[in-house]
Formats: sequence, C-alpha cells, structure tokens
Amino acid sequence: MKIIKVKNVEESAQKALEIYQNVLNNGARVLGLATGSTPIPLYQKFADSSLDFSNLISINLDEYLGLDGQDKQSYRYFMTENLFQYKPFKYSYVPDGKSGNYEVATKNYDQIIDDNPIDLQLLGIGRNGHIGFNEPGTSFKSTTHIVDLTQSTIDANARFFEKKSDVPTKAISMGIASVMSAKKILLIATGESKAEAIAAMVNGPVTESVPASILQQHSDVTIIIDEAAASKL
Repeated sequence: MKIIKVKNVEESAQKALEIYQNVLNNGARVLGLATGSTPIPLYQKFADSSLDFSNLISINLDEYLGLDGQDKQSYRYFMTENLFQYKPFKYSYVPDGKSGNYEVATKNYDQIIDDNPIDLQLLGIGRNGHIGFNEPGTSFKSTTHIVDLTQSTIDANARFFEKKSDVPTKAISMGIASVMSAKKILLIATGESKAEAIAAMVNGPVTESVPASILQQHSDVTIIIDEAAASKL
C-alpha cells in the first residue's frame, strides 16, 4: 500500500485528481466509481477539469435495492447529479436496483466487469471497514451479490434520507473479488470517524471481519487520508 497523508478534504481531492490525470495519460479506459460523501469533492474537481471521459467506461460499485435510476436517493441519480451531467462517459454502468430477477442482474454485472477490466477502482471505506456495500463477514471470494446492510451502515446513510424508515436495508454490490480484480485501487478517507477503520485496514490482520483489510494483498493500492483519518495509524 502507498499511503498519502494530506491536511484536509480539499488536498485529498487534488491528490486524487492528479492520480486520475496520470492513469488517463497512460491509457486507462475503464474507471470503477463510488458514491457517498467521500468522492464528491473529487467529482467536483473532475467537473472543473479539462479531463474528457467521453470515450471511457465507468462501472459503479453498488446500488440500493428497490430504487430505480430516477429516484433521487438512488446511486444512478447521485452519479448523474454529481458527475455524469458534467462529464458524460461513453458507457456508464450502475447495478440494476429494480431488477425483477436479482440472480440474473448480479450475473449480468459480473459479465460487464469481465468484459471491461477496471483500470482504476475508486473506494471509500465504511466505519466498520466495509468497501462497496461488502459488510463485515462478506467472503473475499464474492462477486456481485445482494447485501443485507448492517445497522451501522443504515444509520450512516440515514442523513441522506428524509426519514430513517426510508433508508433501504438491502443493496446490490460489486463483490470483494470483483474489487480486487481492478488493476489499480484508490481509496480515499477523511475525518476522525474513519480512523479506526483505516488503522484496521492498514495494520490489522487480513480478515473478513474487516473487508478492506484484503487490500493489503493487492499489488497496486494508493490510500489518501487526511490527518484525522490517519490519527490511529
């Protein structure tokens, strides 16, 4: 793991932008993207930059079950609002949260990943060490699958919904093996609330109880963390 320590969120986004500029200059064509509050400053940098994504492919990590792309709380809608409307891709893939057959939906998403190997996968990290929606206990061998979200994840996501009862309890997520198949991985974490998860990911044992710990076994991982997130290293 390569760890880059920065002072604040603004600097983390700038460092991440520089990494993307470099990989795109070196021929990257498939970007694995993430949602949540962590990547928003980076997506704002993308929108303000001269980067051209029009011949690239994006593949998102996950989507809430039961929400279609028109729902304002869906991750498809999030991506459109925060990135795609400013920087459209040639193709943008997000898991189908409204599929009537989730076995088919997960297999189809695995095929998309197989057909379009990810050059750089962007990750955040949950307070419990999850990546994507791969909660503690998820098999390291998992590919795209349906996830029962833990209460801590539901609580963390509640701030995005009008009522806590509106927060979905299930999601469709790229699996850990899918994430690990990316050629390069970039994880960004900021804030003291992520400090314990970062310490467990970097210094703890590789264990399915901390899904992000598997990143220790990837050959090309960059971690960008601010001072608060690095406070327990």
